[in-house]
Amino acid sequence: MPGPVQSIERAAAILRLLARGSGRLGVGEIATSLGLAKGTAHGILRTLQGVGFVEQDRASGKYQLGATLLHLGTSYLDVNDLRSRAINWADALAARSGEAVRIGTPLDGKVLVVHHVFRPDDSLQTLDVGSLLPLHATALGKVLLAYDADVASQLKDDDLAWFTRRTLVTAEALSRSVARVRELGWAAEVEEFATGLASIAAPIRGYGGLVVGAISIAGAVERVCPVARRADPGLVAFVQNAARAISRDLGAGRW
Repeated sequence: MPGPVQSIERAAAILRLLARGSGRLGVGEIATSLGLAKGTAHGILRTLQGVGFVEQDRASGKYQLGATLLHLGTSYLDVNDLRSRAINWADALAARSGEAVRIGTPLDGKVLVVHHVFRPDDSLQTLDVGSLLPLHATALGKVLLAYDADVASQLKDDDLAWFTRRTLVTAEALSRSVARVRELGWAAEVEEFATGLASIAAPIRGYGGLVVGAISIAGAVERVCPVARRADPGLVAFVQNAARAISRDLGAGRW
């Protein structure tokens, strides 16, 4: 049997991105969210526009779903599906890294923790499932800001609250940090949310490469970022490998 057609997967990912957005998106925003070249995204959008699946606003040049496809607004990946497919990989990541693992998705301008694996030791820990974490001060949140244009558009300057003296509380500083995430393909934060703690996160993708969540490890700075406050390369690899494995299970293909 022939394999999936990549261009169709990418077109479907664009439609899902527009369906779950709160407004119109430009070519650059769509390309960044899906990790596509701008020319590739533009070509797919023009094709979708030609068949009436998307519409372009003449004034802004941004795109939105065509009237016949507005029912796709509820077609994003179900959180329970993400969690069920990620459980085994999250358990394995906790065992390999020796740190706590969290999986998060965007919700109302925050990160919703949908799965949490305790650090594999005998220390007292609190279950975080259902907790809402800040986008700007966590590695999970930075991943979602980097790859989801709608999530980024929801974050306002007055949402950038202080948690520690290292929290990024200006739009300029956060923008630089998020750009770095897109460059590397993973995010880290060191004592930005809680003193003494650091985390590393990577994106989880679904069909067509659409980012549907993120997975992270979190622990003491001296373990997660042991040299010059930089993320341990071995731990980064563990997190990225887990994210890729979950993404493959979700049908992301090459991503």
